[in-house]
Amino acid sequence: MKKLNPQQASSRSETLLEMLSSNAGLIIVVLFVFAFIFQNFAIPSSSMASTLLVGDHILVERANLAPAASWAPFVHYRQVRRDDIIVFYSPFLEADGQHWTMVKRVVGIPGDCLHLRNGIVYRNGVAQSEPFAARPTAANYNAYIDDFPSIPPSTDIGATAAWSVRLLSALRHGDVCVPPNSYFVMGDNRQYSYDSRYWGFVPRANIIGRPLFVYWSIQIPELPDNAPISQQAAVTRDEFLHFFTRTRWSRTFHAIR
Repeated sequence: MKKLNPQQASSRSETLLEMLSSNAGLIIVVLFVFAFIFQNFAIPSSSMASTLLVGDHILVERANLAPAASWAPFVHYRQVRRDDIIVFYSPFLEADGQHWTMVKRVVGIPGDCLHLRNGIVYRNGVAQSEPFAARPTAANYNAYIDDFPSIPPSTDIGATAAWSVRLLSALRHGDVCVPPNSYFVMGDNRQYSYDSRYWGFVPRANIIGRPLFVYWSIQIPELPDNAPISQQAAVTRDEFLHFFTRTRWSRTFHAIR
């Protein structure tokens, strides 16, 4: 066996240390990116169909819509825009004291005044063309959500008590006007979306980020919000067992707009 002289041994040792140092740096960068810039989120309901389907797993970009930070001048920040799809914490608390994580489309930004007539959004007096949004039919027309806010909200139809009170102060000549640092959001599947029509505005501080693309999608049943852990576990097991046969391969890396 050939022996290394001290100088060669030192050089080889330095190379190994450099390699370990480089790998450690890479691991730190990856952890930083996924902890502070990106987040994954699974779509649990059909409220955003057909833009997002139950079983879509999406990558959420958290940096651009976050409040600007002086320690990260390299990040391009921008304001939330109309028609943006956003992921956010619900502005209401559940019975267990937790906030849901939700995904909806921004319909109104601060200063906008809007109403719906037969499912069509009128923003600042102008009817909006929204090809992504489902329109009501004679079979599923709902006066409360399709002609919002012509009918006062109540807990009997699923609205929160707080929104029933606050909506009165947001009304201007039959329109709902969005206050500062708040957003009015709705699901694209308008007839089956639990959104701002039921619980009000999303505070700016609640916004997590915007989804970029679907990285995996699988056909699974839609679970109720109060589904027991056993039922959730059964769905997870089903995903694992039927990964290849139920994966929607055509939606892989599908851009979200």
